[in-house]
Amino acid sequence: MPLNDEKQCVNEQSDVESSPFSESMASLSDFECSRQSFTSDFSSKSSSPDSTSPPSGVMFDDVMAAAKSLSDMTLAHEIAVNENFQLKQNAVPENSLPGQVKRVVHQAFWDVVKADLSADPPQYEYAIRLFEEIREILLSFLAPGANSLHNQICEVLDIDLIRQQAEHNAVDIQGLANYVITTMGKMCAPVRDEDIRELKATTNIVEMLRQIFRVLDLMRMDMTNFVIRTVRPHIQNHLVEYERNKFQEILEGTPNALSQTTEWLKESIDEEFLSETAAAPGTEQSSPPSLSPLLVLNNCYLKLLRWDYQMKVLPETLVTDGTRLQELSEKLNQLKMIACLSLITNNMVGAVTEGLPELASRLKRISAVLLEGMNKETFNLKEALDSIGVQTCAEVNKALEERGSPTLNAEVQANLIGQFSSLEKKDNPVCTLMDKRIQVYMRSLLCLSSTHKSLPPVPLGLDVIQQELEVLGCQFTNIVNLNKQVYGPIYANIFRKLLLRDEAVGKTDASLPTN
Repeated sequence: MPLNDEKQCVNEQSDVESSPFSESMASLSDFECSRQSFTSDFSSKSSSPDSTSPPSGVMFDDVMAAAKSLSDMTLAHEIAVNENFQLKQNAVPENSLPGQVKRVVHQAFWDVVKADLSADPPQYEYAIRLFEEIREILLSFLAPGANSLHNQICEVLDIDLIRQQAEHNAVDIQGLANYVITTMGKMCAPVRDEDIRELKATTNIVEMLRQIFRVLDLMRMDMTNFVIRTVRPHIQNHLVEYERNKFQEILEGTPNALSQTTEWLKESIDEEFLSETAAAPGTEQSSPPSLSPLLVLNNCYLKLLRWDYQMKVLPETLVTDGTRLQELSEKLNQLKMIACLSLITNNMVGAVTEGLPELASRLKRISAVLLEGMNKETFNLKEALDSIGVQTCAEVNKALEERGSPTLNAEVQANLIGQFSSLEKKDNPVCTLMDKRIQVYMRSLLCLSSTHKSLPPVPLGLDVIQQELEVLGCQFTNIVNLNKQVYGPIYANIFRKLLLRDEAVGKTDASLPTN
């Protein structure tokens, strides 16, 4: 509607028709991707850390086309892998400056509409424009072949006829609004029935028109999410081929589009060479040691569990899963801390709390609650660990009192709290140990064959987080396996170039499975 600047995650015009999913995704439009853009991550940072523009020789249109391709690919990927994915309106906070400006401007517009309709004689120009926009929105909701309703809407909301009626002060604004509401009731999803009832009960014509547009916006989002659910099976069946083709378009249009990916792989290759050399010190080798690209690639993926997502740029081939990987890494970090706390508790007071399984569950819940949000910059980890230590001592003492046993003395309690507090220090031995065991478990999941049905046992000390660890492990494995299928040929090509750069390949087989 006029002055309606409410942002949505989809626009009316879309270039999705250029993709293989043009028929199914025609109703979806440009996805305002919240992840870092192709332009900033792939082009600027690959050329120079201080650069804020594309590298020389890259045309702006080429960069924008590459960003558009990445946006389409990101949307398709999100729809396919996230069953709960849906688009939502990006509402502006009411107390923010943009929210206040929006409210004032909108109110000013509706005040003008009210003044015009209340004039003597009434002025209908703004109202007619509103009905013209309403007509186009209603027509956009119709499925192909709904000719009868299409003709009816065009006939009732005939703008030329309404203008002629307005000239003779014979237009029935209330009747037109009632027709619109009735038509909306036929088209909307059941979840909007209450909104339609409220519209019908509205007596103020200006407020009715205002609320009509609000409900139409909701219906538009409902329609978009319906299309998403409809096309999801189709996208899932063609995702690997689609993402690979889309990414190839980006590579063809953007120089250095794989700089971060190449660096990511090179780092693990160099580490593997150093590891094999260190394993046999003093031994002269006529050729470089042989490497397994699949092993190196798995090492690369494991690095993502320790990635600094605030400071480091992701490899270009993983941008579509960046948010998922960051959330997974943060959850895993929290689980690691819970495992550390449990290990310390068992080592220090396990003998006196043996046979109290409900106590272990209670301590785990306390730790999980107090460590919620521990990956945020504003989170005070030391303060949280101290609180967990105090509550752990209280819970243990309470359990011991209920069993008629002596409680923990002051020295043991102080030691326990101190051990907890020390977990916030870098390179804490308990954290290092738990981190290594989690890495071992995740590596074992990546090495499982597709025919293997059971999960490997969790390492010692991780029993307290076994259920959560298995869920996160399966999520991580699914991301990795899909990434291998899509980008396996690209990784294999980079491996060949890196391993052949010194014209010394040895026995390395730089091929990767893509299925």
